[in-house]
Amino acid sequence: MTHRQKLGVALVLLAAFQLLIVFAGFFAPYGFATQDRKRPFAAPTTLHFRDAQGHFHLRPFILDSESSELYPVRFFVNGAPYNIAGIIPAHTHLFGVEQPGRIFLMGSDAYGRDQFSRFLFGGQISLLAGLIAAMLSVSIGILMGGIAGYYGGWVDELLMRGGELFLALPWLYLLFAVRAALPLHISQWEVFLLLVSVMGLIGWARPARLIRGVVLSAKQRSFVMAARGFGASDAYLLRRHVLPQTYGVLLTQMTLLIPQFVLAEVTLTFLGLGVGEPLPSWGTQLASLQQYYVLSSYWWMFLPALLLIPLFLVFYTAADALQELYKTVTL
Repeated sequence: MTHRQKLGVALVLLAAFQLLIVFAGFFAPYGFATQDRKRPFAAPTTLHFRDAQGHFHLRPFILDSESSELYPVRFFVNGAPYNIAGIIPAHTHLFGVEQPGRIFLMGSDAYGRDQFSRFLFGGQISLLAGLIAAMLSVSIGILMGGIAGYYGGWVDELLMRGGELFLALPWLYLLFAVRAALPLHISQWEVFLLLVSVMGLIGWARPARLIRGVVLSAKQRSFVMAARGFGASDAYLLRRHVLPQTYGVLLTQMTLLIPQFVLAEVTLTFLGLGVGEPLPSWGTQLASLQQYYVLSSYWWMFLPALLLIPLFLVFYTAADALQELYKTVTL
């Protein structure tokens, strides 16, 4: 498989996953806060096509373990209200079963909340954190790296030495310190925005160093020298000729940084330093694994963590393909 094909497959998979996350309310059978206290730590629901008498059913159904009653899986059903993109109100879900039946594709947690629904809604928080932090890091990186590479001299020395300081900082411990210093009564969204800002501000150094290298090479190109000879300003040269050559590096760095920052948010939330209830997050889903009886008795509580592995692999595959394509174009 060529690098272009690898990139295409990775982008299709990422787009499909993003579609699930953006329209989580539609694909999730329940709301992220919907509880069923009668079914704590319910095992993942098995879909059946044959009943106890051996009769085949075209429509899949679930079997209630207590009443042995059959509940067919129905599509495009009305359920818990939600907002599409936080704006458009809706209440239609892709699938569901009639009450009192419950369908838990990934099991339920200690409060009887559907793990699958919470995973989809939690992705809106965790992926948003990774995306915002990565965009902030890359934006600062292109500014610092572009200035350092274009002007050189003491400006380059000052900015790059400052970047090395940020590279040497133990960012995870810094985030711990920042979160511990915050008062406990601030809102969860304020905690989210502050932690995302800190992650983005301390992650700019590596993109800046890479962009600096591209700018050092780009400013020596013949068409840049010719434009400078015709009296083009530095701002014009940077905007029209130099910085566009860094876009390949920017895309690659964005693809690498998003899963790193998602993992940082999940780790902080898992340790109780990130967003908490009632906001759903992949970290809050995994927080129950800190209890030994959950670790030893309910294997399906690991499923959110296991699903992150292929997601991160797709991100890194896309980054690798982008890097190879960028090398091919620049050669």
